Parts: sequence; C-alpha cells; structure tokens
Amino acid sequence: MEKDVLNDLVVVKRSGQRVAFNETKVALAIKKGFDSVYEDYDEKNVNKVKEKVIDYIAKNYQDRKTIGVEDVQDIIEDILKKQKYEEVYESYKGYRDRRTASREAFVVKQQHKFVKAIESLGLKSASEENSKRENANVDGDGPMGTMLHFGSTVSKEFAKAYLMDNKYARAHDEGLIHIHDLDFWAMGTTTCTQIDLNKLFKNGFSTGHGFLRTPNSIASYTALAAIAIQSNQNEQHGGQSIPAFDYYMAPGVLKTFKKEFKQELSNLLKFEGFDEYINFDNVIEVIDKLNTIEFDLEVFSEFMKSEKVKEIFNVAYTNALNKTDRQTFQAMEAFIHNLNTMHSRAGAQVPFSSVNFGTDTSPEGRMVIKNFLLATDSGLGHGETPIFPISIFKVKEGINYNPGDPSYDLFRLACRVSAKRLFPNFSFLDSSFNKQFLVDGDYTTEVGYMGCRTRVLANVCGPSVTPGRGNLSFTSINLPRIGIKHGIALGERKKADMKGFYEELDATMDLVKNQLLQRFECQCSKTRANFKFLIGSHVWINSEKLGNSKLRTVLKHGTLSIGFIGLAETLKALIGEHHGESEKAQKLGIEIIKHMRERCDMYCQEYNLNFTCLATPAEGLSGRFVGIDKSIYGKLKGITDRDYYTNSFHVPVYYRTTVKHKMEVEGVYHKFTNAGHISYVELDGDTVNNVDAFEKVVRIMHDNDIGYGAINHPVDRDPVCGYVGVIKDVCPRCGRHENEGVAMEKINSYDCCSC
Repeated sequence: MEKDVLNDLVVVKRSGQRVAFNETKVALAIKKGFDSVYEDYDEKNVNKVKEKVIDYIAKNYQDRKTIGVEDVQDIIEDILKKQKYEEVYESYKGYRDRRTASREAFVVKQQHKFVKAIESLGLKSASEENSKRENANVDGDGPMGTMLHFGSTVSKEFAKAYLMDNKYARAHDEGLIHIHDLDFWAMGTTTCTQIDLNKLFKNGFSTGHGFLRTPNSIASYTALAAIAIQSNQNEQHGGQSIPAFDYYMAPGVLKTFKKEFKQELSNLLKFEGFDEYINFDNVIEVIDKLNTIEFDLEVFSEFMKSEKVKEIFNVAYTNALNKTDRQTFQAMEAFIHNLNTMHSRAGAQVPFSSVNFGTDTSPEGRMVIKNFLLATDSGLGHGETPIFPISIFKVKEGINYNPGDPSYDLFRLACRVSAKRLFPNFSFLDSSFNKQFLVDGDYTTEVGYMGCRTRVLANVCGPSVTPGRGNLSFTSINLPRIGIKHGIALGERKKADMKGFYEELDATMDLVKNQLLQRFECQCSKTRANFKFLIGSHVWINSEKLGNSKLRTVLKHGTLSIGFIGLAETLKALIGEHHGESEKAQKLGIEIIKHMRERCDMYCQEYNLNFTCLATPAEGLSGRFVGIDKSIYGKLKGITDRDYYTNSFHVPVYYRTTVKHKMEVEGVYHKFTNAGHISYVELDGDTVNNVDAFEKVVRIMHDNDIGYGAINHPVDRDPVCGYVGVIKDVCPRCGRHENEGVAMEKINSYDCCSC
C-alpha cells in the first residue's frame, strides 16, 4: 500500500514547476546511467535499482506532498552506490555535475535571459555588421558559422532551455517523441530542399562567397551542380536533392555539342581547303539556332555544294557527337567523384545528396541519363561503389517502363547498374498519389524524392510542384509505446483499448503539431542574410519576391511533418500480430496510419500550412525508443525484445516472406505517408547476371502502388584493401585472390548507405 502514496506525490522542479511523480522518468534516468557505462547489460539491473528507488520514496515520503527533483536524483545516486554499481554511480554523478555546470553557464537576469543567453554564447544578430569573423571563409550570419559557436550538445540544451516549451523538451527526453535535428533549432535551418538548377543556371548564382557565371558546357553544368549541392548543405541540417537532373543537364550537352561541331567543321573545312569558299559565320549562325543534337544535315544544304563538303559535314557531325558523348561521361564521372569527396558544413561532412532522373526523352536528356548510369557503374577511383549522390530513377509508363517506350533501354540499364551498385533506387510516377499531380509536358510536377525518402509535392499555399521546396522540420512519435500502454502486451487486458489508444495518439499528434509550429516561428524569424544561397540565390520558391521581409512567405511552401516508427511492434502490442502476419493486423495498421494522415490533413486546413505524415527513416531513432521502453516495460516478446523498432510501416526484417507479399502489405501505406516513404526488398545473392529477375522486382513494386522503392543485396568487401563492390574471385583494386589470406566479406547495403 505504501506505493499508493506516489499517486498523489508532486515533484518540484528547479524552475518551481510542479508535476506529478512519474516512475517512467526514474527508470529512464537509471537506464541512461547504465547506457553510459555498458554496451550490453541485463535490463533486470535497471528494474532492480528502479524498484528500490520507488520503495524508498514510497516509504520515506508517505507523509509529504512534494519531493524535489534534486532529492530524487540524490536517492538514485545513493541506491546505485549501495547496490555496488560503482561505475554507473560515478557516471551518473558526473553527468549531474556537468548538467549543473551547463545550467549555471546559462544563468542570466530573468528579464533579459534570452538576449543575454545568446550573448553569452558569442552569437550575433544577423543584422550586425559581419566584420569580426574569426575566419575569412566563415560567415558569422550563416547557420554553419553559428554552429561553430555552439557544439551540438550545448545547442540542444540551449534549444530545450530557451527556445521551446518545457512540455516538448520533456516529451523528447522521455522518448514519447523525437525532435529530429534538435541541435539546429537555434539556427532556424530547414531540413531539405529540391534544387531548381534551371533557375540557378539561367543568370548564374552566388554561393555567398562568390558569383558563378552561367555554365556553357556539360562539364561546367555538373561542376556548378556539385557546388550548388555543397552550398545548399551549408545552410541546412538535412539533405539536398536535384529533382530533374536529366532536364537540367540537357542544355549543357547541347552547348557542348555546338562547340564541338563548330570546331570539327572549322578544322575539316580548313584541312580540305574549303574554308575560303564557305562563309563560316553563316554556318555558325545556323548551328547556334539548333535546339537538339539529333537533326537532318539538310539544314546546312545551302553550304553543301558538293559531295565532298557533304561528307565533311557528316564526319564533323559524327565526331562532334562522339566527343560530346565522351565529355558527358567525364562530366558525370567528375560529378560523382566530387560528391563523394568534397566537404561542407565547416569541413565536417560530405554533402548528403540525391538526384532524380529518367523521364527526359530528348537526345540530350537521354545522353545525360545513359552516361550518369555508366559513370555510376564504373565506380570511384579504385572501382568502389559510390554512396553519393543517391540516384533515383523515375519510372513512367509511356516513357521508360515497357518495351517500345522511348527510354525503355535506359530503364534496363538502370536495373543493371543497380543490380551491381545498389543504386539507382526507383520512384514511380504512375503511383496513384504521384500521378494525380502530373501535368503533361511539365516536369516540375513530377515528384522528386530525397534519397532517404522525403517527398514534397502537394501545396496548400501555392503550386503543387517539387523544385524549390522541401521539408522544414519533422518530429517522430513513439507509436509502439502508445500501443503497449493500451494493448494486450502487458497482460492487463484481453482486448486492446482502441478508444484510449486513439485518444493518446491524437493528444501526441497535437503536441507534435504545436511543437512544429513553434519551431516554424523560429525559422520564419530569420532573414535572407542568414541564408545567402538558399534565399539570396532564390533556391526556395518565391524567394526572389521576398525583399527584406521575414521568411514566412517563402517557408510556408515547405512541409511540417509528423513521423512514426514501429507500426509492426505497435500492432504486436495491441493485438499480438503484426501486419505481415494477418489480415486483421493489416486492417488495423491501415486504420492507424490513415487516421494519422487524416489528422495531418486537418491541420493543413486549420493552419493553411503543409502538415504531412512521414514514414520516418528510423535506422538511428529506432534503437533510442526501444531502449527507453525496454527499461520501463522490460522485454516484451515481439516488441521490446530486440535492439530496434521496425522502420516506419515496414514488415519486420526478421519475418520470412516473399517479395510479392511484402510489397502488397507495405504498398498501401505509401499513399498515406505523403511526407515520404520507401519500401525495401532484400535479395540474398548477386543479381548482376540476372537483370530480368531484378526488373521483375521493380515491376512488383510498380504494380503495388509503391511510390519509392529500393532493392538491397549483398555486396563484397575486401578486408585487406577496403574495396567495396562486386568481387568475382579477384579484387579489382589490389588484385588479391579469394583464397589469399583473409576471405572476402559479404556486407549488406544498409552498412554502406546513409538513408
């Protein structure tokens, strides 16, 4: 009965705020102590310490109404020490001491606490003169320059202490939600952008450190594209994508061809002695008017007065076409090499980059697609598989999907390259939720994905296009925890309390919605001075009309996304089965995610902002959520008994199923997750020599309304030289044979992919 007193016990926080005593927070604090010391430990140890802490408080505070948060922490320390968890005790105590020092660093007069806190970190307003930069290549107004003053850990604490309501910070710390890229909140950066290169190339652009002229060759086009991606990442906390790479690069191919054709004609005419009889300025005038690299040479009939001259034009054309093709390959090769070696964010990262392509059927566009795929196939300097850019081949019936389509050969090439190099992935313009936005002849209405899955298309504030838009920020909900609390997993009920489940889900979504709005206000408070490339070079849609006003009129076109992970574990918690196992679970899963999408749509109408539902990429987050929940509820079979929660709506990777069944189950969720989604198929063996089978998998995706899909398969790694790729007996980098010393390793594509 002693524990009953805890129901009425109130915890007094350092700020004076009073909250109900919560056993979950005690378990979470103890778990963090164990996590900081041990990579692997028995969860029973955490529960043992927690129970002793709870018993102590129940016994000693039964006549009191309140307990200080410091008192709770003192009790945890005391129990850890008495139970001989010396290392955990020292780590926990050290963490408390560091937090105390951190809080003291932020102590300021109450009436000026926000301004003075900023000053104490050495941050300046964007309106200040930028004359005291410590380094000539660091813009003090820019987000990455600001990050140098923070450090990620301090930045998170600052955001939680001064920029957001306490309820959001508590929900994040307790693992109910996860605020992604929390350390960038203070900088007001956005997550990602789909870059409209046509806008940048038309009149040239500035990176914020120098102006770049309009490119005039395919080599310059790809070089400037890489620079644009690098500049973009320096002003964001997420990824950068090019939504129509083939369309954007095609003019560069045409410019290169015209240059080569002029040169070839000039050289051959001079060599054959015809230059004195032909006005070459008039020839150049005709060439300059060409709008494609494939044309009838009869356009030059007025100059071809003899068979010999006609032959010269034919030879010049063939040579120019071949040289253009070769230069296009070299440009694509350089582009890929640049994006795997160049650094951004103060030298801290290679840009997380993606390119979408596949639907430009012009000769120039086809040349771009072909050579990009061939350059990907060739690999990096030693033949390694390139990780960036994450390439995405856009599949469309009538364009490239079926035999007889004008670019079906390129679709087959994409399948062959992906079977070897893991990329490209595939997006499907014919899926119901992508096709509805397509306008014939307008490639800006073709959906573009980020490599990690983010998607932007519908827009309640303007045109429903992809270029010039992106995600503003996203926060994910710990869906399995809500399922555990209201389901049958704990053995407290025989039937799930779905009414309670949906009430808590709605309350959590409202919490996240309000948190996203608060962060949105921070983003909107910035000016163009903070984003000299994104806004100054008009990367974001409508930013050319911004003037000196705040960013709301531009950023409103982006998306605010509410994500989720662990649908499979949620269903196991609610009814004991996941959606891969039964139709009943699948029906409930669809009901839950549809409910989330409908609530996001409701927020769209209420706030006239693009709230969207995200199938969160959970490769990092899934371990954090399950670790916290395991310390609270222990190991629940099929729910918390692994080191991760399943990615978004995916069928669990441990569940044996067929490609067809997996896509049938997962495909229905793509239409609900309009902020982004991806479905993976995991193949066991080398697919290089079986392109037909690979294409069949892509077609299964297409037929099940998948929006974005990827096919993973094992690739080889030489443990001696580090080469990653397909190894057939002999390593292409070092020449080592399979039977020489250490055996070749098989690795999964997840190990070499950052999505």
